[in-house]
Amino acid sequence: MRPDSRAARDARTEAEAGDLAHVPRPREQTRLLGHGHAEAAFAGALAAGRLHHAWLIGGPAGIGKATLAYRVARRLVADPRTLPSPDSLDVPEDHPAARQVMALSHPNLVALRRVQAPGAKTLPTRISVDAAREALSLFGSTAGGEGGWRVCIVDSAEDLNASSANALLKMIEEPPPRAIFLIVSHAPGRLLPTIRSRCRALALRALPEADVRAVIEGFPAPFARPDAAALARAVSLCEGSVARAVALLDPATAAVEAEVSALLAGLPEPDGRRVLKLAETLAGRDAEPLLATVLDAIQRYVAAEIDRRQGEGPARLLALVEAAERIASSAREAAIYNLDRRPLVLAAFRELAAATRLPSPA
Repeated sequence: MRPDSRAARDARTEAEAGDLAHVPRPREQTRLLGHGHAEAAFAGALAAGRLHHAWLIGGPAGIGKATLAYRVARRLVADPRTLPSPDSLDVPEDHPAARQVMALSHPNLVALRRVQAPGAKTLPTRISVDAAREALSLFGSTAGGEGGWRVCIVDSAEDLNASSANALLKMIEEPPPRAIFLIVSHAPGRLLPTIRSRCRALALRALPEADVRAVIEGFPAPFARPDAAALARAVSLCEGSVARAVALLDPATAAVEAEVSALLAGLPEPDGRRVLKLAETLAGRDAEPLLATVLDAIQRYVAAEIDRRQGEGPARLLALVEAAERIASSAREAAIYNLDRRPLVLAAFRELAAATRLPSPA
């Protein structure tokens, strides 16, 4: 990480969706671990002159999808004659295109994402159609530079509302020449089928624990080097997601994760007072990251229970699966409509208690 990029990161004034304290944003990172197959797919298509106009980069949150998208963008907007290896995705950190992508100042690149407006106290909950139209106006102009590629990164597709998703769909249905759309998605199956059908799907897998550890240990100052035991626990619980591991290194998040794990271990009769206290802890709007930790812990619990109870019959397993799906659906609604999180937490434990209270098979 170059000193000037570190200074830019430390001087952030506007929040963006996915920000992690003292961690470089995806566009500020040039290193990508664990996704060699995805890099090879892009590099091969570029070298063969068969670069599809829209790519759907899918996979769990926090594994490097946006980092890959910006890595591809750097290569596409750079003049290939200035690169040491024109057929790869490597762009030197001191290359003008790399600096411009980091600052989102390259004239042929636009990033469609949730960002805090000047003077606002919070992030918007969705990417508005006005923001989408403003970003997509790039494709109404003539591309400049030697490469001539114009690149739009959508990070992430789940943040689009119905109108902004339709604006994107219209653009990828009739793409301008030499336009590339890199659409990051944490759940591609929930996107509009019409968007999915026009994209080349590229699935990224969760990272091995060794790669998660290597990424975190490679973060520059002011990111604090974590305690070895805390890092080991975070890596073991993060399910291959660097973002989750970083969140679990925060003492408040780690405490919530430990409390949820203890309550889940007490099912079907968890301590009601502790469940209520947990719900109160998650009531504030700024507690959204903590809620994500709770939901992750619930999903891990359900997966482990299904694994453990393989021989107990489909009815008992189905009850757990359905409870997890209802909890996830309620969480999505709470996020979309900015609902009170307390009923969500209380209902989640009621659902799980009912599912685990089913009589054992004879």
